Amino acid sequence: MKITNLFMAAAGASLLASTVIAGSHEARGRDGHANIIYWQAASIMNPYLSGGTKDIDASSMVIEPLAHYDENGNMVPTLVDEIPTVANGGVSADLTSITWKLSEGLKWSDGSAVTANDVVFTANYCMDPNGGCQQLAKFGDVTGVEALDDLTVKITFGSAKPFPYGPFVGSTTPVLQAAQFANCSGAAAPTCTEANFNPIGTGPFVVSEFRANDTISLTANTEYRDPAKPAFESLTFKGGGDAASAARAVLETGEFDYAWNLQIAPEILAQMEAKGMGTVLSGFGPLVERLMINLTDPSASLGDARSTVANPHPFMSDIAVRQALSMAIDRPLLVEVGYGKAGKVTCNVLPSPAIYDSPNNAGCEVQDIDGANALLDAAGWAMGSDGVRAKDGVRLSILYQTSTNAVRQDFQALIKQWWGQIGVETELKNIDAAVFFGGDQSSPDTFQKLFADLEMYANNFDGTDPEAYMGNWKCSEIPSPENAWLGGNMPRYCNADYDALVAEMAGTADIAERARLAIAMNDMLMQSYSIIPLVHRGNVAAAANTLKGVKLNVWDSDLWNVADWSRK
Repeated sequence: MKITNLFMAAAGASLLASTVIAGSHEARGRDGHANIIYWQAASIMNPYLSGGTKDIDASSMVIEPLAHYDENGNMVPTLVDEIPTVANGGVSADLTSITWKLSEGLKWSDGSAVTANDVVFTANYCMDPNGGCQQLAKFGDVTGVEALDDLTVKITFGSAKPFPYGPFVGSTTPVLQAAQFANCSGAAAPTCTEANFNPIGTGPFVVSEFRANDTISLTANTEYRDPAKPAFESLTFKGGGDAASAARAVLETGEFDYAWNLQIAPEILAQMEAKGMGTVLSGFGPLVERLMINLTDPSASLGDARSTVANPHPFMSDIAVRQALSMAIDRPLLVEVGYGKAGKVTCNVLPSPAIYDSPNNAGCEVQDIDGANALLDAAGWAMGSDGVRAKDGVRLSILYQTSTNAVRQDFQALIKQWWGQIGVETELKNIDAAVFFGGDQSSPDTFQKLFADLEMYANNFDGTDPEAYMGNWKCSEIPSPENAWLGGNMPRYCNADYDALVAEMAGTADIAERARLAIAMNDMLMQSYSIIPLVHRGNVAAAANTLKGVKLNVWDSDLWNVADWSRK
């Protein structure tokens, strides 16, 4: 495969997406009000300071990237007229730079002009070494970002970058207004409450009121580039509650128009849909419910050094323990109990797209309690009279945390029971999702801090290329006090060979070779049992039957095309 071939699909998508249907005279705001419910409430409107999907999705209605991924995983222009490729000259022939040309006439919601300087500022904002940017992996190998003129920005990489679409493609890396965030870089980033809660954006809506961990009130952006959009004059983004009540609000009571991430027993969801008020939407992307093992010591007695690489975990550092925990789990039962047809057994953290799904880890598909016990026996973890194994005075006693959700608590209960059969004592903890997935630096309960022995959650990545996603487990991505506890490497996994594979993939063009490298990285994580996959989850949502234009997107924000939503 020639290098340039990687960019032909993007070029075709660009031409298709830039076709505009002319002659529309419909008025902005014509359909009144819409209600969206996320049972995980948004805690911030800045995805650079949060890895929580609920925060990324909420902010995607207000601040936008240069390009999105559509429901089929194709790149589509957002603030530009076309996707840069080698063929159209936007990507340099040596693959060391990409040049984006902003569309003319773009306005921020305050009426000021969007310029290339805003893009430059945003890149520097995320790459500030004192900022702890949650999306830093998207800027891998970037050595410079410069404005060539008011509408043209050039991103330069330190080496050939066959996939140069990490920065500013997808809802995790939107463009911030430089004027609003001017004093918010580096260590000051989390202190800019007004900017982080009420960003000035280019999206179809603007924030009129933000109540953290509760409700966001939005109104139509009068400066939005399409005068006929959005169709809704105002919108409420309600957070909190649970998945069942969110589904009920769309499918049974009709109080809300859209509900996200419906982790509900499948038979209950089907009963709700039968009421006829709404439709359940689903699709499989790369979403995996997994256990993230803490390879460092979370003991509170360590103070600021808890859950940092300065202190290895007293028993999770033993691969035999981690492997035994995985072997004891009955994944087919978890799928049946939690997701039904919206779940699949997986032994990989990267099960999709299919070309990246490793065939090398299928052993986890079958529960093996006897094998797990034998493994721990051989490793010297002796069963005590209390039914808990110990070695050299260290007991296998685990604090297992996750967000509050009925399916996740069912999983916790089952897994605790199975681990009890292999001599592992388990304490369960569930944390409000708004806190768990939030970026509050003062909270001990964020999933980045991981002040527990392991935690369970799931997340997606933008688009169909996993380069930046797999880059989350580089040594440099480990959360710590030095980077404000931001970063994607929750297990604190650090392996020079893994980092070398990330770097090799960044310079590899051939799609088959990229797949080989991604599989190799997946296998290193799986075979070290630093991450224990549980279920390949489908994205499940519900939309009111009166809502038109919703396109469930497993490759980007659920709300990626909210500007196109309208009332039937």
